[in-house]
Amino acid sequence: MFGLFKPKKNTPEFNFSDIGIDMHSHILPGIDDGAPTVKESIMMVKRFQELGFKKLIATPHIMADYYRNTPDTINKALDELREELVKQNIYMPIEAAAEYYLDETFETKINKGNLMTMGKDYILFELSYINYPNNIKDIIQKLTDKGLKPILAHPERYLYLGSIENYYKIKEYGCYFQLNTISLSGYYGKQTQKIAEELVDNMMIDFIGSDMHHLRHADALHQSLFTPSLKTLFEESALQNVMLV
Repeated sequence: MFGLFKPKKNTPEFNFSDIGIDMHSHILPGIDDGAPTVKESIMMVKRFQELGFKKLIATPHIMADYYRNTPDTINKALDELREELVKQNIYMPIEAAAEYYLDETFETKINKGNLMTMGKDYILFELSYINYPNNIKDIIQKLTDKGLKPILAHPERYLYLGSIENYYKIKEYGCYFQLNTISLSGYYGKQTQKIAEELVDNMMIDFIGSDMHHLRHADALHQSLFTPSLKTLFEESALQNVMLV
């Protein structure tokens, strides 16, 4: 009788060690809506270690109306975190890029150059959650003309895109897709989870990232390890996180 009630499995079959690199997080202290202090940053780094990650690429927001970060402000916060990791004898390689918001200033930034990129000229950018940007095709073209490789952050969260055909259209413009892994856990709601699963099923995901802002995201990241879609990504897709070494 007691055998009918099997305990819930608390240990996933795999972790993120095979992926190795988290390429989207907000762990740098005090410069956006992520970690407010270096103490919180360290706690997040420790959770990344527990989950199997071997390298982190921090991507603070660059957004004209809210987070006016520059390479200088980002690198200063990166240095602060690295110094604290050394003090605490914690080994975790950390680099910094940025998550650019496609606003009215992004095109100017592209023209000026000196953009924060990762790997071999990959650049992460995001869209409004409310309105589809009519200039997205032109922006992607400008980035590729500059020799950059655009990665669209968390496409599953842009609910206005609706059909899978609209996602294919954006990919055809010359854009990579980065899935927020915690979308698969239902963290952002059922509709986002459904779109995320559909993108996985259609083999449209090129990179995965945590988009970690706080420790609640770390808990959701752990829960995502139990999802069939993440298992599919690990076993059947050609994730390119390794290209960012």
